[in-house]
Amino acid sequence: MEENQSIIGPIIRMSLILMAVCGLVYPAAVTGIAQTISPAKADGSLVYDENHNVIGSELIGQTFAGDSYFHGRISSIDNNGAGSGSNNYAPSNEDMLKRTQESIEEWKKNNPETPISEVPNDLLTNSGSGLDPHISPKAAYAQVNRVSEAAGIKQSELEKLITKHVQGRELGVFGEERVNVLQLNLDLKNMLNE
Repeated sequence: MEENQSIIGPIIRMSLILMAVCGLVYPAAVTGIAQTISPAKADGSLVYDENHNVIGSELIGQTFAGDSYFHGRISSIDNNGAGSGSNNYAPSNEDMLKRTQESIEEWKKNNPETPISEVPNDLLTNSGSGLDPHISPKAAYAQVNRVSEAAGIKQSELEKLITKHVQGRELGVFGEERVNVLQLNLDLKNMLNE
């Protein structure tokens, strides 16, 4: 019994030391290093308007309404990044089939000049997290006709804008080329306001 009591003190002291190191010192050090090296990324890659108001993040997809803007992927969370994730439906799931069919019908209604066979899957399905801010370049180019007509901007100008926003693969080999929809639409908004 005395042996057990003699090891309780060191166990409590070690627990307190580890809680302080792992719960306070380490997080504070990592946060300090991140804020020093890359403060914008450490703060969530926030995007500000001309009045310095936060309008979004480069890392979280947003829903854009209106034909004069490029649309991103379908979101399972409707602009609320608090709960990321997507329903893990199989391709044969009835809810998944219904949602996909609704996406196809909405595409046909909003983009009648672009055949559904030419629409990339990323415009009809959501990402695994439901937060993906990117679409493929092909998905952006597929929307040019609609955006051009609604915004009154030449298709060639929109194609140049998309090309400007194409981000390459990570380190040249990982992932796919992609376009950040928020950044693309902010530049498009600037073009509309000129």
